[in-house]
Amino acid sequence: MKKQLITAVAAMSLLAACGGAPKTTAEAEKFDYTVEQFADLQILRYRVPEFESLSLKQKELVYYLTEAALQGRDILFDQNGKYNLRIRRMLEAVYTGYTGDKTAADFKAMEVYLKRVWFSNGIHHHYGSEKFVPGFTPEFFKQALLSVDASTLPLAEGQTVEQLYEEIAPVIFDPQVMPKRVNQAAGEDLVLTSACNYYDGVTQKEAEAFYNAMKDPKDETPVSYGLNSRLVKENGKIQEKVWKVGGLYGQAIEKIVYWLKKAEGVAENPEQKAVIAKLIEFYETGDLKTFDDYAILWVKDLDSRIDFVNGFTESYGDPLGMKASWESLVNFKDLEATRRTEIISSNAQWFEDHSPVEKQFKKEKVKGVSAKVITAAILAGDLYPATAIGINLPNANWIRSHHGSKSVTIGNITDAYNKAAHGNGFNEEFVYSDAELQLIDKYADTTDELHTDLHECLGHGSGKLLPGVDPDALKAYGSTIEEARADLFGLYYVADPKLVELGLTPNADAYKAQYYTYLMNGLMTQLVRIEPGNNVEEAHMRNRQLIARWVYEKGAADKVVELVKKDGKTYVVINDYGKVRELFGELLAEIQRIKSTGDYEAAHKLVEAYAVKVDPELHAEVLERYKKLNLAPYKGFINPKYEAVTDADGNITDVTVTYDEGYAEQMLRYGKDYSVLPSVNN
Repeated sequence: MKKQLITAVAAMSLLAACGGAPKTTAEAEKFDYTVEQFADLQILRYRVPEFESLSLKQKELVYYLTEAALQGRDILFDQNGKYNLRIRRMLEAVYTGYTGDKTAADFKAMEVYLKRVWFSNGIHHHYGSEKFVPGFTPEFFKQALLSVDASTLPLAEGQTVEQLYEEIAPVIFDPQVMPKRVNQAAGEDLVLTSACNYYDGVTQKEAEAFYNAMKDPKDETPVSYGLNSRLVKENGKIQEKVWKVGGLYGQAIEKIVYWLKKAEGVAENPEQKAVIAKLIEFYETGDLKTFDDYAILWVKDLDSRIDFVNGFTESYGDPLGMKASWESLVNFKDLEATRRTEIISSNAQWFEDHSPVEKQFKKEKVKGVSAKVITAAILAGDLYPATAIGINLPNANWIRSHHGSKSVTIGNITDAYNKAAHGNGFNEEFVYSDAELQLIDKYADTTDELHTDLHECLGHGSGKLLPGVDPDALKAYGSTIEEARADLFGLYYVADPKLVELGLTPNADAYKAQYYTYLMNGLMTQLVRIEPGNNVEEAHMRNRQLIARWVYEKGAADKVVELVKKDGKTYVVINDYGKVRELFGELLAEIQRIKSTGDYEAAHKLVEAYAVKVDPELHAEVLERYKKLNLAPYKGFINPKYEAVTDADGNITDVTVTYDEGYAEQMLRYGKDYSVLPSVNN
């Protein structure tokens, strides 16, 4: 489970530079964090501080894990849509091979479109899920395809360039074809109306029936059904096509396994070696019980400084919340900054015991909660270019309950966000008065990193399902409810005197900075990410609006939170911070009850009432004010480049890291060096 940025990404001055971020040194000041900006996106760089201080063996391990991470890129493109690989390869062929006027409007528009496809790993927006509207004409694209070397195009056997164009043109240009990657609209068939490539030929009802038939309500350690497969109907029979060596995506998975075996040879200790070996076994067999065994070993490996995620992990991209997108994150522990998260995790039982949740829904004994601040070494798959700032895994409820979980805050990523956003004017435009601005300036860094830590370290790991409750009982609402649960846990406790006692907050007022920025975002500023006329679709955005709108409505009679006009502009005003905390606690109790009991109807009612609809008048105002700032609401990263230095015998003697690669340069290199899947994967 991931924690996304709590603010509309442009407001990075509200984010903390988590722990191990580079300090204010001459080297850090010289580093150029910004790369370029286009459409609604800004591309950034991040540093990897302390990489040079790792041992040679650790550097070698990072290098091998990084190579394994990059080999999975094509998997995500294909998961996000069956035509994505063909479209990307067609666009890249034109981008690199076109001999016409590259300054013409059509070509420049196509260039922006390609950059958006790279960013979103497909033709649908990475966050909003709607299909991009191309700014170039079909006629230009057809002629451009005909003008390039046909051998560079993803032609099927016997297919002409004209036939390829005719097949793909509606997917790019017709707004009625595959309009949403993930549709969450209530009352519709979410499988048939979603363009993601997790199902083929089946309806939502058929998919749910297929997996319900597999489940045993008495099984206390169920596998994550459907996690690593595409569900298809062929010759009238519904079956899974498993992603594994020798199965679907096998060409890429074989490459991943090759580099994981290299990593296994330089593992830091026997525990880490066992983790890597079990992951390899999972990739080779596709067996979900083996995946659980791997997850348990991974949770228990607490001594390794180098760590990684590699595989089918998060289910936000599946409208039914079962099938997982491919992602990878290679990282190492920030030793100094981790002291903060260790304080939180060592007090996990206290937080669980004092939660406002009903006793029957609490864990009697919190097990295996570990937390750390990490330095990202590479981002890949569904964590690239856009990434989370915090992660808590594994996702299986029974593993979390019996064996615990790992929570991480990604320090160098939040630091890069902060440094790139310094002085962008966002706060001055949307924050109500100097009083709130001063709160934010003084305490937002501290309280934002604490909210992330509490969300990841404790929020996702808190509470329990009652016996016999299906982990998938909330269906399409599951992700929103889970993210709301973790956010509310963090919001409730960031204001607790216990944090002052533990030395995590400086005083009893610091939490107000987090409350203000969170409610401002949920009520107003995250709307900069929504196109006019659209509803809120993405799970994290739904979660934040649900919380903010619910608190706003429930406190309306006492004017706990208000939307007020000043100089013709709308602002959030919090009149009673203590009452806001009480309301957060009340909603947390209800959200946990819904989760623990699998109350689908209550989840449906809550999400649809508070999380989905957008006030068009307020939306238009927020968009207009934001537009004047000339900021991009979404940000993502290009990766550092690692190169192995070898001796005459091919032994690695060092690994170097550089940061000077451009966005298009990196994407084209990845397309050349890490693209082994066929253009059509059936």
